[in-house]
Amino acid sequence: MSLEWFDRVTGELQDYLESICDKYDQVGHMTIDRGAKHPRIEFFVEMEDNERDYFCTLFFDPYNEEFYMESLDIEFDQTSRTIFKDIEDIVDAVHESFHQYVSEDIDLDEDEYMIMEDDENDLDDDTDTYEEIDAEMYEEIDVRWTTPEVIAYAHEDDVEITYQFGIVEETGDGVLRRVNRLITSDRELIEDETNFVFSKEEASTIIAMIASHMDSLSEMDYEH
Repeated sequence: MSLEWFDRVTGELQDYLESICDKYDQVGHMTIDRGAKHPRIEFFVEMEDNERDYFCTLFFDPYNEEFYMESLDIEFDQTSRTIFKDIEDIVDAVHESFHQYVSEDIDLDEDEYMIMEDDENDLDDDTDTYEEIDAEMYEEIDVRWTTPEVIAYAHEDDVEITYQFGIVEETGDGVLRRVNRLITSDRELIEDETNFVFSKEEASTIIAMIASHMDSLSEMDYEH
């Protein structure tokens, strides 16, 4: 078992990324966890509240002395690894993950984004309008649901959270549909639905980020 290859790559990786991408040079960062059983490098963007928004995790297998990224085939519930033989392949993979992350800004340029943030507090009366537009957009997407609704969490007969996976017919992107059902004290049913659309290339980053932060999550508590 040797970490020599891991140390060489981590020593050069930041310089490689900064030299090929001006955008990454401005906002991209990485952190190294050398003490894990499989050491890893996590890449992130620092937010305004000093929190980190992770977009890629690169693992190292010290026994086989190879770097890899994990991905999950949700349809078959199988995890696979993409193995990288040299630093150029690693740089390309991280660079691609970074630009996929950046592209999630809904194609708004920075000026438009700032205007939306500045105006957000002044548009309380228009909130319902935006929500209606959002709903209409999802209704127009033709989704082929490949799984039934799966219960992810339930508390007695009052709370139920389900997930459903589907494929956008036109683009081939994945969709996660989350439905939160709550029974009020008046026995009224309230449903809150969220749809998350992502590409095949994004899936591995999403799975890796969740897996590497599972221990930091708190369990739900609906006891009052």
